[in-house]
Amino acid sequence: MEINAQSEAPQKLTRRGRSTRTRILRHAADLIYTEGVHATNNKLLRSAAGVSGSQLTHYFPNKESLVLGVVEWQASSILEFHRSERFAGFDTIDAFQDWADFYILSGRPFKDGCSLGALASEIVKTDLDVRDELSQVFKEWADIFREGLERMRCLGRIDASADPARLAHMLMAAYQGGSLLAQIEDDITPLRDSLYAAVDHLRSLTTRRDDTN
Repeated sequence: MEINAQSEAPQKLTRRGRSTRTRILRHAADLIYTEGVHATNNKLLRSAAGVSGSQLTHYFPNKESLVLGVVEWQASSILEFHRSERFAGFDTIDAFQDWADFYILSGRPFKDGCSLGALASEIVKTDLDVRDELSQVFKEWADIFREGLERMRCLGRIDASADPARLAHMLMAAYQGGSLLAQIEDDITPLRDSLYAAVDHLRSLTTRRDDTN
């Protein structure tokens, strides 16, 4: 099952309904990040999002549906970004370098870490039945890298012995771990070092047949 924020129910909403639902999700994501899943209750969310109790239960009848909605909403943005034309399917070293540069050189704030990673760290502490959906999001994210690396291998751009699945996990871990360390140290250096080291490793696997970099 592919995670998709535009699920069947939201598609049936009016424009105003979609706007209200998105507002609830945005504030729920902020509260989960700052207060945690357990402390994020209806009262806090109603106040933050400016909605009534009936509106909240209309869109999200229980906490599980709310957390799942936040997962889907966060995932939609992240996966859309990684599937954008900017990276052209991640089948060149330049695409991975551009990906790393985006986080290091673009001035994107790093102090909050990875929004989806932070959400995941909160969810795994709970007994909410959304772990499979969360796992699927990260699998889809890693698959974007893996599929690009598989094309690189087929095109002879990286060594035939390279393992795209392992390399995809390396890239994910470099970003997630580097983001956490940068957040803890209030310094982008760990994120920079981890991402650039991961890209340098990919570059070490390029073959002479690859004259694109």
